[in-house]
Amino acid sequence: MKIFSIVLIVAGILMLFSNSFSFTTKEKVVDAGPIQISADKQRDVTWPTYAGGIVVAAGVIMLVVAQKKK
Repeated sequence: MKIFSIVLIVAGILMLFSNSFSFTTKEKVVDAGPIQISADKQRDVTWPTYAGGIVVAAGVIMLVVAQKKK
């Protein structure tokens, strides 16, 4: 649980500094027997800035709870 909370804190901090990322996928456009045509498509994933703060807060709370159990 302690490692997961640290991962959440790091991910939340990264989410605060960057509010999106993009990646490319290949999609089949035409699939007619032996002929296949594919195209690259750009995908974007975005989230609001406050989501990073929520993730950081959740990680800190989990870390505090893990420390109190000892």
